[in-house]
Amino acid sequence: MPKENHSLTTEFILMGFTDHPELKTLLFVVFLAIYLITMVGNLGLVVLIHMERRLHSPMYIFLGNLALMDSCCSCAITPKMLENFFSEDRRISLYECMVQFYFLCLAETADCFLLAAMAYDRYVAICSPLQYHTMMSKKLCMQMSVGTFIASNLHSMIHMGLLLRLTFCRSNQIDHFFCDILPLYRLSCTDPYINEIMIYIFSMPIQMFTIATVLTSYLCILFTIFKMKSKEGRGKAFSTCAAHFLSVSIFYFCLLMYIRPFEEGDKDIPVAIFYTIVIPLLNPFIYSLRNKEVINVLKKIMRNYNIVKQTSSSIAN
Repeated sequence: MPKENHSLTTEFILMGFTDHPELKTLLFVVFLAIYLITMVGNLGLVVLIHMERRLHSPMYIFLGNLALMDSCCSCAITPKMLENFFSEDRRISLYECMVQFYFLCLAETADCFLLAAMAYDRYVAICSPLQYHTMMSKKLCMQMSVGTFIASNLHSMIHMGLLLRLTFCRSNQIDHFFCDILPLYRLSCTDPYINEIMIYIFSMPIQMFTIATVLTSYLCILFTIFKMKSKEGRGKAFSTCAAHFLSVSIFYFCLLMYIRPFEEGDKDIPVAIFYTIVIPLLNPFIYSLRNKEVINVLKKIMRNYNIVKQTSSSIAN
């Protein structure tokens, strides 16, 4: 059909992932709880790292940035999803859609770089502990953090700009709970071939580089751990790295949907739930509750809070 016979779409309808009314209340409560825990956990970690001078080391600076990006990801996706559970009008404008995708792409790209930086930091700390402060100086840490956000912004702007070149004149129903890139391609009347090529040109090298950095770092760490004579030191190093490597593995496995062939699939939504909702929820627990230094800082804060509370009660009495 000639293009001029189509009316161009300027807004979409997010279909969500369930049409069963009896499940909407339960899902709303579950995802609201997940959202609140995610925001409290990640933003609480950012504040904790900012306030406590003992946590002003490269590892925790990267961790604070990761928590900030996980909060950004949750804020971009979850509020609109929660609203749509009970909203009669599930519409989202084209520009709101682009903004949602921009912040999602920003957060996920930054996560790739930050996870690679954290892996390299652990490599230096375990494999070259005597040179750690030289190889991972605060200046280098800040340069890596700033570089991460600059590269992530450029990557997001490139893909958002390429999305704006598309025209949408088919159905305006997005079979998803947010404006993901593949469902938008399927609704496009413009051939998204260039967009797909740009994903392979920009997104794939980022993932390959960061995955290679993580794998190389952890292979070196494993060799170093196996050479350790102390069982206690070996167990401590392995426990810390295993949690990080598990989180990285889940994250990169979920992001494979961005570089797989452009085709219809029913795996988009389950995978998207993992990398936009579940992973931001898990990261504060994986990186904080298993970290003795963070736990000690939390205990110190709680003790100080109890002392202040008891002192105030004594004065009042």
